[in-house]
Amino acid sequence: MSGILMVVLVIALVAVLGVLLVGVYGMGRGGAFNAKHGNKLMRWRIILQLVAVAIMVTLFFVNQG
Repeated sequence: MSGILMVVLVIALVAVLGVLLVGVYGMGRGGAFNAKHGNKLMRWRIILQLVAVAIMVTLFFVNQG
C-alpha cells in the first residue's frame, strides 16, 4: 500500500508544481489570462497542496506500523 501512496504522492507533487508554474508564468505576463485564470490557479494550487500533505501524513502513519 505504501508503494501506491508514494506514486500518488509524486503525482500530486508534480501537479502542484505544474499549477504553480502556470500560475507564476501567467502572473508574470499579466494581461487577460492572468485576470481570468490567476485566482483559480492559485486556489487549485492550495487544494493540491492540501491533498499532497494529506497523502504525506497517511504515508507517515502507514509506515509507523
